[in-house]
Amino acid sequence: MAKKTVATLHEGSKDGRAYTKVIKMVKSPKTGAYVFDEHMVLNEEVQDFFKK
Repeated sequence: MAKKTVATLHEGSKDGRAYTKVIKMVKSPKTGAYVFDEHMVLNEEVQDFFKK
């Protein structure tokens, strides 16, 4: 039963799969410590996010 329930959840809209969570370490100018910059980005824009 559980497998069928999980399978039906993936049959819905596929818009959520068009996004990727990207995480980049950035050095804080104030403290000098590293902070994490997290965003949800379209799959096509992942490389552009890391180039910035």
